[in-house]
Amino acid sequence: MKRWTILHPMAEERSHCGAASAGGRLFVFGGGGTGFKSLQSVEFYHPEEDRWGPSTPMPTLRSGLVSLPLNSLIYVMGGGFKNPDGTFNFLTVVELFDPASHSWQKGPALRKKHDAPAAALYGGSIYLFGGHHPDAPAGPLTDPAFSSSERFDPIQKGWEEISPLPTPRFSPGAVAVDNRIWVMGGGAFRDNRFQNFDLIERYDPEKKEWEANLALKLPWPSAGVGVCTWKNKVFVFGGNDGTKISNRAAVYDPASARWEELDPIPFPRAAPSVSVMNDTIYLIGGRDASGKVPTNTLLAYQPA
Repeated sequence: MKRWTILHPMAEERSHCGAASAGGRLFVFGGGGTGFKSLQSVEFYHPEEDRWGPSTPMPTLRSGLVSLPLNSLIYVMGGGFKNPDGTFNFLTVVELFDPASHSWQKGPALRKKHDAPAAALYGGSIYLFGGHHPDAPAGPLTDPAFSSSERFDPIQKGWEEISPLPTPRFSPGAVAVDNRIWVMGGGAFRDNRFQNFDLIERYDPEKKEWEANLALKLPWPSAGVGVCTWKNKVFVFGGNDGTKISNRAAVYDPASARWEELDPIPFPRAAPSVSVMNDTIYLIGGRDASGKVPTNTLLAYQPA
């Protein structure tokens, strides 16, 4: 069986973008374009026709954002943009997208600035972890990263601080599985060098604490890893392993407690967006093998 399919590309090249599926469509928000220019544009994909169409642009241009669907809206959160002098401006901005009307409204601002964080949905709440450090605007290779973490309470309609990420990281991935939130991979400048992590740390939302001394690791170090879950299994794709942009893919089955390598991605990718729709995993955009050039590719993986 052919697992990977190369589908019709987006109109714009982008990495570090947000993505979410709703109403049988795949929506992609902003991201970093050519020359690391942050984008406002929004596109949506029709899987039955294998084509993209334009949607209403975001009110705020940004890359390094994350997005999740909640209560018929898509929450588009955080990110930032590069200033003309080469420094970066990180944001607390949250904007809510209505996929039915393709319209925007202002959402409740984050408590802290999160650029390139990880986000996951658990129990009807959004959880947000880490990202670039707001006081390290010179660029990622000297950034010690951020440990601040937040939860969105849909009842109170606001954000609250939660226990910080034990290991500060930016560009990690996060998924909810087996009543835990896994925060995986990422990068940071630490111990006088830049590190790409194979680290997995798990947060218990009920106890509101992090598990200690977890031996489970990613199969390879990965900053800018793409992640998702399907049928209670954890899938990871690509990222920067510290020596190159990876084309590796793997799945973890909690039932067997082991990683299994999958068919490699057709192209090496770092900082793609990942979304699951109709039992298909979509890998959207990301940086190419050089780590410098954004792509407009849409790749589909059939897990079964």
